[in-house]
Amino acid sequence: MALTTKKMTFRSLEGYMTKDRIQEFSLEQAEPVWLTDLRLKAFEKVSELDLPVVERVKFHRWNLGDGRLETNDAIGSVPDFTELGDNPKLVQVGSQTVLEQLPMDLVEQGVVFTDFASAMDVIPDVIEKYLGAAAAYDEHKLSAYNTAYFNATAILYVPDHVEIEQPVEALFYQDSTSPVAFNKRVLIIAGKNTKLNYLERFESLGDGNVASSANIVVEIIAQAGSQIKFAAIDRLGKHLDTYIARRGLLGNDASIDWAIGLMNQGNVVADFDSDLKGNGSHANLKVVALSSGRQVQGVDTRVTNYGHNSVGHILQQGVILESGTLTFNGIGHIIRGAKGADAQQESRVLMLSDKARSDANPILLIDENEVTAGHAASIGQVDPEDMYYLMSRGLDRATAERLVVRGFLGSVITEIPVKEVRDELVAVIDEILTKR
Repeated sequence: MALTTKKMTFRSLEGYMTKDRIQEFSLEQAEPVWLTDLRLKAFEKVSELDLPVVERVKFHRWNLGDGRLETNDAIGSVPDFTELGDNPKLVQVGSQTVLEQLPMDLVEQGVVFTDFASAMDVIPDVIEKYLGAAAAYDEHKLSAYNTAYFNATAILYVPDHVEIEQPVEALFYQDSTSPVAFNKRVLIIAGKNTKLNYLERFESLGDGNVASSANIVVEIIAQAGSQIKFAAIDRLGKHLDTYIARRGLLGNDASIDWAIGLMNQGNVVADFDSDLKGNGSHANLKVVALSSGRQVQGVDTRVTNYGHNSVGHILQQGVILESGTLTFNGIGHIIRGAKGADAQQESRVLMLSDKARSDANPILLIDENEVTAGHAASIGQVDPEDMYYLMSRGLDRATAERLVVRGFLGSVITEIPVKEVRDELVAVIDEILTKR
C-alpha cells in the first residue's frame, strides 16, 4: 500500500508506552530476545511512519490504538460450543487460549496449532524465520503498531507433504466488556506440497459495548506446491474501530483460495494482499462485505504478480444498508519480469438505500509485456425486474429482497468449506436485513 503524509492520531499513545514497558511485557511473556528486539524496532517506527492510504476512506481520526500493552484476565468460564467436533480447533478469548484440539495423528506428523508461547517450545526457529515475511513491520504505521503491541497470538504450522483432510478451525473472540485492545497476530505456515482448509472467525463476545480498538494481522506463508483454502467470517462489534490485514506470500505453484466475509458492525479498514513470488503461483480472492447504520468500511484487495505465469483474481461484492459506506479498491500489479502473468479483478456493490455511499475503484498496474489483465466495477440498486418476478410468485417485499441479496453474494458464500459456517453467514445476512 502507498503511504500518506497525514499524521496519525492514536489516543494518548505517548502517555502509556515506553521501551521499558515493551521490554517488561516481553519478559513477562517469556519471549525470546529476537522478538523483544523486533518489538522495539517496530515501536520506533510507529512515530516515524505514516498511515496506509485507503483511497476515498477517511479514517485518520478513528481510535486505532491507545498505546497500552496489556493482556486480558484469565477466563473464568469457557464459551459454550454446541458442536466441538473432532477437527483441529483453536479457541481464544482476547489474549487467553481456552481450547486447543489437535488429533494425535496430526501431532505425530509435526503439525502445530497453538499460541506463540507454546509454539516457541517446539518450533522457535520456524517462527523467527517467518514472522513478518508476508507483513513487514516497517510498511506503515499500523503494521508497525501491530508488531510492537500485539498481545494475542496464534500459529498454525503444517510440515512438508502433510495433507489435513478435516477443516482447521480458529475462533478468536474479542471481549466486548474489556477495554484491553484486541491486537492479534496470526501466523500460518504451509510447508511444501501441503494441503489444508482453514476457517477463521473473529467475533465480539458478550453484550458489552466498551469502546476499544482492534489491530489484526494474519500472515500466510504458502511454500512451493502448497494448496490452501482460506475462509474467514468477521463479526466484530460496533464498539470497535478495526484495522485488519490478511497477507499471503506464495512460492512456486502454490495456491491460496480466499473467501472472506466482512460482517462487522463497527468501522473497518481492511488490507487483503497476495504476493505471487513463485512461478505458477495462484491467488483467488473473494470478498463479501455488508455495511449498515452509519458504518464505514474501506477494503483494499491487492494481488502482486512477481512470478512467471502467476495468476491473481479478485472478486469483491458488497451490500450497503441505511447510511452505510463501503469502498472497494481492487489493485492488480504485474511486476516487470512476470512473463505470462494474469491479473483480473471485479468489484460490485448493491445499494439498498438512497442514503448509502459506495466507491468501487479498480486499479491495474502493468510493468510487463506478454501478460493478460482486466477489470470491471459496478454500483447499483436492486433490479426492479428481479423484485417483480419474486413478488409475483407470492413473496413479500422483504423476503424477496433477502433472496436477491443472498443470490448476489452467493459466489463468495459457496466458497466457504464448512457447511455450518456457510449457513451461519447466510443467517447473519438475513438477521441484518430483517432489522432494517
